[in-house]
Amino acid sequence: MLLRIGTSFEPATDLGFLLHKHPDKVQSFSLKQGTAMVWFPVATAERCDCVLHVELDPVALVRGRSPEQRGSSGTLEPYVNDRPWVASSYLAVAIAEVFGTALSGRCPQRPVLAERTLPWSVELPVVPARRGGADLLKALFDPLGWSVTTTSIPLDSLWPTWGDSSCFGVRLEGSARLSDLLDHLYVLLPVLDGAKHYFIGEAEGEKLLRHGREWLERHPLKERIVRRYLMDRSGLVKKALKKLVLEEESGEAVEEGAGKPMRNDALDVPARTPLDRLRREMIRDVLATESWPFVADLGCGEGRLLHLLRQQSRIGRLVGVDVSRRALDVAAKRLRLDRESKSGRVKVELLHGSLVYADPRLKGVDAAVLAEVVEHFDPDRLPFLEASLFGRMKPRLVVVTTPNREYNTCHPELAHGMLRHSDHRFEWTRGEFSAWADRVASRYGYTWRWRGVGEESPESGPPTQMAIFREGGASWI
Repeated sequence: MLLRIGTSFEPATDLGFLLHKHPDKVQSFSLKQGTAMVWFPVATAERCDCVLHVELDPVALVRGRSPEQRGSSGTLEPYVNDRPWVASSYLAVAIAEVFGTALSGRCPQRPVLAERTLPWSVELPVVPARRGGADLLKALFDPLGWSVTTTSIPLDSLWPTWGDSSCFGVRLEGSARLSDLLDHLYVLLPVLDGAKHYFIGEAEGEKLLRHGREWLERHPLKERIVRRYLMDRSGLVKKALKKLVLEEESGEAVEEGAGKPMRNDALDVPARTPLDRLRREMIRDVLATESWPFVADLGCGEGRLLHLLRQQSRIGRLVGVDVSRRALDVAAKRLRLDRESKSGRVKVELLHGSLVYADPRLKGVDAAVLAEVVEHFDPDRLPFLEASLFGRMKPRLVVVTTPNREYNTCHPELAHGMLRHSDHRFEWTRGEFSAWADRVASRYGYTWRWRGVGEESPESGPPTQMAIFREGGASWI
């Protein structure tokens, strides 16, 4: 089994610090059923690759098993299998044992680097994708931001008529923290294989939540991942899914601690609050200045902002609108709308619709929010959005947030001119955003103010910018 992890972040040899392995050495580690070796075939300032090679002993895989487990026919069948060659739970265990510190997100020598999003390429020569094939591979990794390339592997190259096997060569490319990359592999490799070599008990559910909590609750195949990781043990599956739902409702996973300060143990200082959380909290604070009978989150996505806003007593009616039915389904589960009537929270309604057309269901909206929405529109469609929102809907307050393109220089993984998300049609500089806001405010009778969201760079400004529009000459609070 092979796993190759490479990066072009400069100096790329810092990968050795992140993985706690010296690039100039070949290291060997004993595993219960074999041996793992780590080496760096490429280690330069521009490019660094690390290879994890796991060699299993076929006899050790069978040793200790009862005659019933081995089979009583006296054949060699128990000793003949694909375990030593395919990426499976054996490789996941090797990742945890050999790269355990990196998997936990710690790097004493480079603590700040461990928290940075870096560019990665990952190669796995043989990955089993049982009950799903290449489509399953892409469906599992695509939502996590990875570009997936698969290569079919024939059953036997000498007999092409036999067709392809259920295994694929896989290459992943994308940007993430190293700990997130290792978490994805640790959880999803056994899911793809559909088997595990050890007992599945309560601890397995805890491991799944520990390594998947930050991304699993918003994955479109969440339930399928949980079932396959826990080998369809119904009791464990129900318990894991229930914990994920409870954390979504309470905000423990979504809000990373539900308001409790997190700490970077290596530095002994408070860790930075995630940007998306800062953005939601700033929008909440803007709306908290006065009472709003009817608030609409336009382009609400999976309901994270709605989850926060429905706690506000100064909001009467709260509506989320999105063009994606799948996103609205996720939002409905996050908001537990089936239990809404039993709670004292603000009632939330989800609507499927487009923002570029007049919608009578939104008549009378007092405050509207477009959080990270406008950059997903083609520029020639923006006038329709403006006319629908500012012209026909005409709320008293409109809050718009969008990325600040100038800040992209602070992301070394982004090539020159590259946007932060593949679905962004454009990203504005501060000057371009201000020019757009000036034009819209002048045309539709609003005044507006600019605010920055997130820690500012002296040269590039904040990562996110916000415009707060007030109808007519309304006073600012």
